[in-house]
Amino acid sequence: MEQNLTTWLLPIIGVAIGIGIGFLLGRNNTPGRNQHQINELQERFDTYQSEVVTHFNTTASLLHKLASTQQDIQEHLSEGAHSLALDEQTRERLLSALQEGNHASRDKDRERISAPLFTEAPKDYAPKDADAPGTLHEEFGLKSRH
Repeated sequence: MEQNLTTWLLPIIGVAIGIGIGFLLGRNNTPGRNQHQINELQERFDTYQSEVVTHFNTTASLLHKLASTQQDIQEHLSEGAHSLALDEQTRERLLSALQEGNHASRDKDRERISAPLFTEAPKDYAPKDADAPGTLHEEFGLKSRH
């Protein structure tokens, strides 16, 4: 009889302890706490997104300003060439140098991003003559005794 009581008592005590532990863990991980963490993460993500948008808007604005400044410098140099050159020949040389410099920098950028001229894949073997043995031939590299 005592064995029968122990057989039923131990599982009942184990279930009671499990229910107690489950209840305590359930109280600590309430949905409100998880929702608070989700809201905090969503707020951080929204802040990050707005910072990224602000960064790229500022970058676009600065690039626009840079292009405008470059154009202003080009105009200033052209005006200087017109007003400061002593004769027509000097003025023409200055203006052509300005134009060549402007086109050369554009052409240099285009050249840098152009496709390579040599597009054949590299070979993983050495080229050979038609009548010569290949590198895997059993007589390759051996000198004949003729």
